[in-house]
Amino acid sequence: MKKSLLTVILSVTLSLSALTAHAHSSATYTPPTNAVKMQKTQVAGYFRYMVGDFEITALYDGVGNLDASLMAQHTNLSIDGLNALIDGEFTPRTHLGGMEGTIIGFLVNTGSNLILVDAGKGEVQAPIFLDKQGRLIESLKASGYKPSQIDIILPTHMHADHINGIVKNGKRVFKNATVYLPNQEKAFWLDTPIDKLPAEIQPFVQLARSAVAPYSEANKVKFYNAGDEVFPNVKSIALFGHTAGHSGFEFTSKGESILIWGDLMHNHAVQMPHPEVAIEFDANAEAARQTRLAMLPKIAKRKLLVAGAHLPFPGLGHIKMEQDGKGYRWIPVQYRPFDTH
Repeated sequence: MKKSLLTVILSVTLSLSALTAHAHSSATYTPPTNAVKMQKTQVAGYFRYMVGDFEITALYDGVGNLDASLMAQHTNLSIDGLNALIDGEFTPRTHLGGMEGTIIGFLVNTGSNLILVDAGKGEVQAPIFLDKQGRLIESLKASGYKPSQIDIILPTHMHADHINGIVKNGKRVFKNATVYLPNQEKAFWLDTPIDKLPAEIQPFVQLARSAVAPYSEANKVKFYNAGDEVFPNVKSIALFGHTAGHSGFEFTSKGESILIWGDLMHNHAVQMPHPEVAIEFDANAEAARQTRLAMLPKIAKRKLLVAGAHLPFPGLGHIKMEQDGKGYRWIPVQYRPFDTH
């Protein structure tokens, strides 16, 4: 059988391609050496975004080591399955082998107040934290603000990586700021006698109390009920489960809103496609799971901008429900110079 003209042409083309590839197996050019010292520095740890007339600044604080085993007992997925999800999103790994868990605080300039939502870990050192000192203040200063300018601190909850950045050497870092806490969080972290708590929890409670103490002494702590509109256009959102009074904050300006959701989610690679997965840090894993399952559809339906303390920096973006309705996709915001807004 005679070969068709097309078959002959393809055969010749492939043969020539093979010869060409073989002929250029070494570099075409060898330029003169121009050794320039690498800088090995990163851009400053802040990122800005406008919501109406409110300026939102994400502040990088540090990174933690989150091993997949922290989720394993709160899901039907295997360790291998969890790691496949993590690696499938190209989530960076720490030198300890776990996934990197970013720590972020959010500064909101309303034009009337300068509000810090979560303050990072400060001086707290633990195996899970990979930074000896939280970097939030460094990021804050690089962003053009000073600690003395902040007048309101809104912790989403009282875990060390969200509140202990408000103190240093036992003294207030933000000397002109008042700390606002939900009564539901206060009841556990501040009011429960230490000896009534499980021994493994007591060190974390002591950390929370040591952070709040100098502000209490200065009469700089106030309380509200989760769900209250704490300030005009700043509404607290009860997101109980991760802690007893864990709360988010919805800021609204000129018809635009952002939900700063604290620890509603710890890892997008796992919990976006599988929001039913909880994590060891949840005080009440089932309550945290149900809160997440209830909130995510509402957030997606509203196309609400969100800010997550442990999402990839800067932690700002939207979520979109997958077509099968069983999971979500994380869509981060894009960099935009302010002179294009």
